[in-house]
Amino acid sequence: MPTPERGSSSVAVKMGRSVILLDCGEGTQRQMIAAHIGFSRVKQIFITHLHGDHLLGVPGLLQSMTLQRREEPLDIYGPPGTHAFIQGVSDTLGGPGFPVTVHELTESGRVSDSKGFTVEACRADHRGEAWSYAVVEKPRPGRFHPEKARALSVPEGVLWKRLQDGEDVEVDDKLVRSLNVTDPPRLGRRLVYTGDTRPSDEITMMAAGADLLIHEATFGDELVERAAEDGHSTVSQAAEVAAKAGVKRLILTHISGRYGDVEPLLEAARRVFPHTLIASDLLEVEVPLS
Repeated sequence: MPTPERGSSSVAVKMGRSVILLDCGEGTQRQMIAAHIGFSRVKQIFITHLHGDHLLGVPGLLQSMTLQRREEPLDIYGPPGTHAFIQGVSDTLGGPGFPVTVHELTESGRVSDSKGFTVEACRADHRGEAWSYAVVEKPRPGRFHPEKARALSVPEGVLWKRLQDGEDVEVDDKLVRSLNVTDPPRLGRRLVYTGDTRPSDEITMMAAGADLLIHEATFGDELVERAAEDGHSTVSQAAEVAAKAGVKRLILTHISGRYGDVEPLLEAARRVFPHTLIASDLLEVEVPLS
């Protein structure tokens, strides 16, 4: 539940001008305003599970989008029951005034393919059906070498742009391949968000080599048995997942409200995985290019 210091669960991932939301707990739209993220930028919402602290921000956000006369479609992904929830909101509150498509997840794998990135899902280990998500940037073109293009008599302009984008072009009836003038494609960035879960081999596999893992850590290590009973992780368990997966950075989230001082939690996690932060409201983290 929210505290004076921490709101409910939601992560906004900026992909160019577009934004996707990973969970949308109560108060999300107010935090978006504080973070200067326009509602119209949100193209997709991915719900991990149907607990209130992860989806009760959706009704208000849909109403605000309607008040702003949104026309662009919105896609919402989540476990079975998500469609009934959105339908109930619409029946009770009216609207929304724009197309909303709900995609209910039934199996692990790629669930969305958009310009520039895909989203994968795997099952989390929580009470009831729950999912974790990976936002995966598509491979980016390798470095372009103008001197090589000139040597092959490719005129500067549109053809250079096509070569940079990975296309082959014809010049004077000769085929110039993109790989002749660019370095090999570079792997895109990978961000994994667990939602609520016990430590999970499936999540560890999905997080392998990720640039950023956002893993729940509801409890300190002294409550490891409580964590297992409630379907959550401790700080050290989350850090162990990060270490096993070989991720570059770990952010711990979903910290229980019983912890006013999170520094001991951070110290415990860093003993296992040094590159760890604990999330705070409105924390902004840039995932650098490879």
